[in-house]
Amino acid sequence: MTRLWSCVVGPRLYKIYGQIPHHVESEVYVPNALEKIGNKIKQGLNILYNIGLCTSPLLALSFDRWAQHFTYVSAAKCGTGLGLLLIVALVFRGIGRRLNPTYMTFLNILTNAQQNKPIEKQMEPLRKYEFDFSAWPINFDWTEADPYERKPRVYVDGGLASRKGGIINQVVTMPHQLMAWILTILIGKKMVYPGSIRLMQVVVDHHLQQGREKLIREQGGLRHKVTTRDGNSIDTMLVDRQKKKQYPNGKTLVVCCEGNAGFYEVGLMSTPLEAGFSVLGWNHPGFAASTGSPYPSQEQNAVDAVIQFAIHGLGFREEDIIIYGWSIGGYSSTWAAMNYPQIRGLVLDATFDDILPLALPRMPACMGSIVTTAIRNYLNLNPGDQLCLYSGPVTIIRRTRDEIITTDETQLSCNRSNDLLMKLVRTRYPELLCIQSTEVLSQWLSEETTHQGAIMDKWGVDNDLCSTLLATYITEHGESYPFTIGEDMTDDDKTKLLLYLASKHLMDFNSGHNNTLDSSYFRKPWMPLTDSSYVQVD
Repeated sequence: MTRLWSCVVGPRLYKIYGQIPHHVESEVYVPNALEKIGNKIKQGLNILYNIGLCTSPLLALSFDRWAQHFTYVSAAKCGTGLGLLLIVALVFRGIGRRLNPTYMTFLNILTNAQQNKPIEKQMEPLRKYEFDFSAWPINFDWTEADPYERKPRVYVDGGLASRKGGIINQVVTMPHQLMAWILTILIGKKMVYPGSIRLMQVVVDHHLQQGREKLIREQGGLRHKVTTRDGNSIDTMLVDRQKKKQYPNGKTLVVCCEGNAGFYEVGLMSTPLEAGFSVLGWNHPGFAASTGSPYPSQEQNAVDAVIQFAIHGLGFREEDIIIYGWSIGGYSSTWAAMNYPQIRGLVLDATFDDILPLALPRMPACMGSIVTTAIRNYLNLNPGDQLCLYSGPVTIIRRTRDEIITTDETQLSCNRSNDLLMKLVRTRYPELLCIQSTEVLSQWLSEETTHQGAIMDKWGVDNDLCSTLLATYITEHGESYPFTIGEDMTDDDKTKLLLYLASKHLMDFNSGHNNTLDSSYFRKPWMPLTDSSYVQVD
């Protein structure tokens, strides 16, 4: 009876891999007739549930209409019928699995792995199976990190003043706050993180399975479950090349932070993999197999646990980690960077400085106040402010035809990567900013690469001279930001050095928002004393 119950509640099995990482075809698990019937029924009920969840705001607005034709009695009958149908599906599935020797072999391996936290050798038999990730054993918990590493983290306060304005002010603004909270729950989160919509995940699930299989079979990827301090389980994928001599960059780990509809299975990992790095991908809370919801606090805890896993679970040094964020992944990337300042560098691709200027134009003008409250209180994604608290190497990749992180896609000057760069230089090189240098830098940011070169030639920017000036300054004053270089310079010299620094931190990629970054553009973040250039592609 116990084994039958284990079959009823056990995970769904999809594939059985052959020899890994060699190109041997995987075997699709074929359920018998009883399990197949149970799976179909449960899948249909799951689709109905997700459709109902997505359309719940519309159903709530039309409650008066459909409630007249849907009494409590009919609702109880409908609920009972669906419940009985679910029970029948589970019983059929359980009996079918119990009679299937392939499933029983898998279940025995899974049960052995779940009994204790498995070491990698014990995980090898389980890695041959593709199954529901909810049943995957925990490979790393954030509490396994050194106690010093579990110290309180750095946070940037972005909340509205109304939350700090005293009891009277909070009471007066309570209806407004309530409307903003409802807007966030029903619409806001789905618009900001469409990848968290379950119906969308059902549609792309097959593609995610194919992408995951490709990473496992062709790249030798290893899947891990990482748990966070708020109890979420994060699905991660590691391609470890530390011991592979054919990959000179393999000792450096690139941690990839995906966009608002991105998944590691089909996302950023391909770019640093082509450049020969070790790579660790992970899915946002609420995306695919990761649990939770992609609110800022859960995003912070997720990337925190992933970095802890990289250091304490995988053995990478903090200074051998590059964090790579794309689009909205710039939020989790910059949060991790300011909390792990010793990392090798931060690469921000198609990233904005603040989500509010991008959200307001996409909503009706009459909702501006509520949208502002909702963003600032519940979805305050502010990579620019967080970047200012990180003092390590940074590369910002600006996509010149980006149609998403811009307030006017016809004007390159409206690309929010410009604002991200401006915040960076204001924080790090404040003495170089004068009226003239700021105006010239704004003009430089309004142009693409070819015209930027003409502006630098016009001002006589000498790369060797600028590099020497920085090296001399760092030798005398150290490399701690903000730099005071520029105090005794003329406006022309400030302009030249500022243009030089901007060219080192910013790289243009002639592409739209969603295209995969070519590996030749994946750049080691610039360091003043080493003046590193493009990553060597193997």
